[in-house]
Amino acid sequence: MADVANRAGVSAMTVSRALKEGSRVSKATREKIMAAVNDLGYVLDQSAGSLSSRKTGFVAAIVPSINNSNFADTARGITDELESTGLQLLLGYTEYTTEKEEKLIEAMLRRRPEGIILTGGAHTDRARRMLKSAGIPVVETWELPAKPIDQVVGFSNEEAMGLLVKTLAAKGYRKFGYIGGTTSRDTRGSQRREGFIKAIEELGLSPGHLVSFGVPPISIEQGGQAVVSMLERWPDTEAVLCVSDLSAFGALMECQRRGMRVPEDIAIAGFGDYEVAAFCHPGITTMNVDCYGIGQQAARRLIQVIRGGEKKRGQEIFLTAYRVIERGST
Repeated sequence: MADVANRAGVSAMTVSRALKEGSRVSKATREKIMAAVNDLGYVLDQSAGSLSSRKTGFVAAIVPSINNSNFADTARGITDELESTGLQLLLGYTEYTTEKEEKLIEAMLRRRPEGIILTGGAHTDRARRMLKSAGIPVVETWELPAKPIDQVVGFSNEEAMGLLVKTLAAKGYRKFGYIGGTTSRDTRGSQRREGFIKAIEELGLSPGHLVSFGVPPISIEQGGQAVVSMLERWPDTEAVLCVSDLSAFGALMECQRRGMRVPEDIAIAGFGDYEVAAFCHPGITTMNVDCYGIGQQAARRLIQVIRGGEKKRGQEIFLTAYRVIERGST
């Protein structure tokens, strides 16, 4: 900063003020300082100011996976909403384990984010204690936790899957199968499974065929292997619903490889409205849950509290929309 001040012919304090948003520095002085900054490649060290103001200039977000397009869209919604605020995003991923999430939460809180966005409502007891004592806004997303920590931006995965089942039942399908993971570490997957079972019961249909295959997240390959297992055990299955579009795509490809016609011989539906679901042939019927909008709304809630637009009011739930996208696979 002293080098910039010398180059611009001003004091170090003037340089500091000029580099802060909203400071009262004349246009001519600011331009002279910025020219010196550019010449010298100077970057303002904000750590000292962060200690005194308690404003670090970033928020944290934790997602299960960074190679899942749904969560990538949510992260993009967060960053786009933050863009005009000057806040930056620190992103971490859990690989679908609450133990890794706990470690990430601790590491991020040590850096004093101004807010934190989480995926889901399943956390370790220690993680919940850390979040509650942090004194910052917390937003849980992608589902509706039974015991919210602070604010929630999400939807009922159970009800969304139930709607998908009922949509296919209205088309005349009666013998359903469901493909999901082998563990409960993906809480949203477990909720979708429960929604499937409940909808089948409400419709008065024979119990659906359930295949658990692979540790979440289920891959395209595992989706193909799972549909083979289902058809070997229950060859009369009429419609297969999958925990995600990736497993649905794998099931679709395997059925076509075996000479089965989709949807004439078997119908297939997914969840999440991934890009692959729209551009494969036939297109996959799926559930759109507005992944990008979830990120936008979550960031918006943080910004309103951080910037003082509204007071933190404790536990609040903001429901996001979901809708069935019908395509050629059903």
